[in-house]
Amino acid sequence: MLSLSCKAAIKSVIYLGSISDTARNAGIKEIASYINENEHTVGKLLQKLVKGHVIHSIKGPNGGFFMTPEQKNQPIINIIQTIDGKEVFHHCGLGLSKCNASHPCPLHNDFKPIRDNFERMCYEKKINDLYENVNKGLAYLIG
Repeated sequence: MLSLSCKAAIKSVIYLGSISDTARNAGIKEIASYINENEHTVGKLLQKLVKGHVIHSIKGPNGGFFMTPEQKNQPIINIIQTIDGKEVFHHCGLGLSKCNASHPCPLHNDFKPIRDNFERMCYEKKINDLYENVNKGLAYLIG
């Protein structure tokens, strides 16, 4: 359902949250290396996230990317909307352009409740909910 770019953006933001207690900024290379993604891709995603006010950046020798306490408390839907848009929660499970309740694809009736529950979770889960589990060793960003 989410694009590969959006998944990389979510991992990037979780990583930034996970290091936020160290009071340091992270660079593109560090983030890309940790989440095992292409530096160029991560750089573009981080720029979009800054423009979308999901994260902050500072230029210069001590610069990099970071999150404020308010940003760490935002729902993960903000990342998804910034990268993929809200439409992602209205796409057909088979990728059909004209799938809807009156003209359903073979998966529509089973996929719609799953998609709706995922959307609800994205509104409810905060960024700090996700990185706290990473910091506790209960969840992982690398495979």
